[in-house]
Amino acid sequence: MRCPKCDGDMERVIFHEIEIDRCSLCRGLWFDMLEKEDLVAIEGSETIDIGNPSSGKRYNKLQHSKCPVCGVLMLPMIDKDQHHIHYESCPTCYGTFFDAGEFRDLKEFNVVERFIEMVRTLRQNF
Repeated sequence: MRCPKCDGDMERVIFHEIEIDRCSLCRGLWFDMLEKEDLVAIEGSETIDIGNPSSGKRYNKLQHSKCPVCGVLMLPMIDKDQHHIHYESCPTCYGTFFDAGEFRDLKEFNVVERFIEMVRTLRQNF
């Protein structure tokens, strides 16, 4: 499999019997359908994201990436709880690609981010 962002080789990484793919160059992560959701729920799974977040932000600017599984143009997505996290999703196979540092950030939903989300929710309700 080739990386949808930098065309590097994707290597298999296994965490708690869940196999994902990580780019050997840019360190982006490919999750097949529901693997991301499964791994988010497992303590310590952020250790699979070994990439540099600064590098990941540069790759985040690349648009029009094709799914490494089915070749379909992926859709740019924004995490519903952490709006600063941008990733790509395949509308056909439902896989997702996170640039280096994004999955770790997703797992580190910190107190400040929770407060901002709470304020935003309160404003919507009033």
